[in-house]
Amino acid sequence: MATLALPRPVAQRNYLWLHGLLLVGSIVMLTPFAFMLLVSFWPKNAFMAHRYPLDQFTIQNYFEVFRQTPFGRYYLNSIIVSVSIVLLQLLTSSLAAFAFARLRFRGREVLFLLYLATLMIPFQVTMIPNYILVARFLQWRDTYQALILPTSFSAFSTFLLRQYFKGIPLEMDEAARMDGAGSFRIWWQIILPLSGAVLATLAIFNFQAAWNDFLWPLVITNKESMRTIPIGLASFQGQFSTEWHLLMAGSVIALVPVLIIYILGQNWFVRGITLSGMGGR
Repeated sequence: MATLALPRPVAQRNYLWLHGLLLVGSIVMLTPFAFMLLVSFWPKNAFMAHRYPLDQFTIQNYFEVFRQTPFGRYYLNSIIVSVSIVLLQLLTSSLAAFAFARLRFRGREVLFLLYLATLMIPFQVTMIPNYILVARFLQWRDTYQALILPTSFSAFSTFLLRQYFKGIPLEMDEAARMDGAGSFRIWWQIILPLSGAVLATLAIFNFQAAWNDFLWPLVITNKESMRTIPIGLASFQGQFSTEWHLLMAGSVIALVPVLIIYILGQNWFVRGITLSGMGGR
């Protein structure tokens, strides 16, 4: 049955409208970042006067961020915590997803539904029990393990990886078992190498979430030496005034690792969004 094709001028007009809409959306999305970058290169009085003369352009705000706060320490803490959380989440979630997707055992579906039901519980509900366990029983307050371990397990990551693992043919597992491979070897040498796209997508999501996390580091740390970047940025906001030029400069510095990771992994990210079903298919 023949399909009715649109005339070329009509199709071109439709594409022009689409491109125009995407252009407007991109401008709207990028405007806050452009404003952040603009304010970071001018002194506070220029921001308050809403005037940005070229003779007041300066990069001193970026140096002042490190002078007024131990921002380098905040940066190091955020890198250690974020990278550790990403690695642990990928490890624990991929193991759990492998068990739910590739292994057969009694009660698997019920257990997975219970595991998935934890997605409906907001973090604010479990924050106090986590704090009591970590700070009082384990005595881990102001430590890296307190910042890392409570967020190193994710039901969402497990669900996403399970859905992807179920798409890999089971015949590969059966062939590997016939050659003497165990479950751990199948997970390590077969499943993970075939799941690079979805693992990269999860790594980007989890890194961004860990890098921007504010509430848990604020609750579990008191020492300046254990603070992370979101807490450090909040120090520029006072009760009666805000150092906007320093806050914007610090925000630009904090944005750099996320941009680098996304630029390096954008191809894997797009593939992972498509293959995992998060792209709206």
